[in-house]
Amino acid sequence: MARKKSSDGFLFKSGVFALLAGLAFWLFNMFGGEKATETTEESKPAKTASVQLPCQVPKEILPLSTTNEIVCHTWYCLSYDEDHEQAVWVAYELTREHLNETWAERPNTFRPDPDVRTESATPRDYTSSGFDKGHLCPAADMAFDEVAIDETFFMSNISPQVRAFNGGVWRELEELTRDWARKFKRLYVVTGPVLTDREYETIGFCKVSVPDAFYKVLYAPEQMKAIAFILPNMVSDSPIMDYACSIDKVEKLTGLDFFPEILNGLNEELEGSLDKYAWPINNKRQETRIKVWNVRR
Repeated sequence: MARKKSSDGFLFKSGVFALLAGLAFWLFNMFGGEKATETTEESKPAKTASVQLPCQVPKEILPLSTTNEIVCHTWYCLSYDEDHEQAVWVAYELTREHLNETWAERPNTFRPDPDVRTESATPRDYTSSGFDKGHLCPAADMAFDEVAIDETFFMSNISPQVRAFNGGVWRELEELTRDWARKFKRLYVVTGPVLTDREYETIGFCKVSVPDAFYKVLYAPEQMKAIAFILPNMVSDSPIMDYACSIDKVEKLTGLDFFPEILNGLNEELEGSLDKYAWPINNKRQETRIKVWNVRR
């Protein structure tokens, strides 16, 4: 009887083992094998949302750095200034194709930039300061991808802005920039605060400088058109084109050199020119800014 009991126990254990092995094989085929096929080239989705890629910013659009610290994220690069605890420029390419993508959800997860060697400002620096966390590379410009929009909330991409400025004339210029990118197919964009060698009002423990003005420099490579803007960091009822200027003017004010590998030789004259009529605007936005955005803020 003892031998029969031992034999029955062996058969029972063997059956259980076989059942578990079969279940493991089925689970692998259902889930493990599927994940493996997702990494093949044939099965990759056309859109690379939520996938971390190497830096996609064309190197030739970057200004010369005056801070010796350039940080490149997936879809934009910046030059960080430790003295002012913000970027002196942010550069990226804005395309019609990306703007026509379905927008990813805005995360609103402001946080320090781990790639800034000297450590960036923090969200706490803005708490109770009276200033907005103003994006330099707008979240809406990067809404085509979850990784892209999420990276715009690094504090290295943020600068103190008067609320009526951030939600008013600055917003209008950002929306116009997207209009122009759709019209011209793609734009090279460089934007940042105007910071010179003088004392500024500061906020927070990190002493983030509050700029008096901001600039935006745009170049349409296929049409070979360029325009720049300098906007005071305050509420405005003036037409947006009142702030338009040549790239040369921004360079003289900031000490930066924009598109040095592109605007040279025969193209260098574009830096000193200004053709406002080549950049059509929507006058209804100015009306909305004056009647709604400025009042609401």
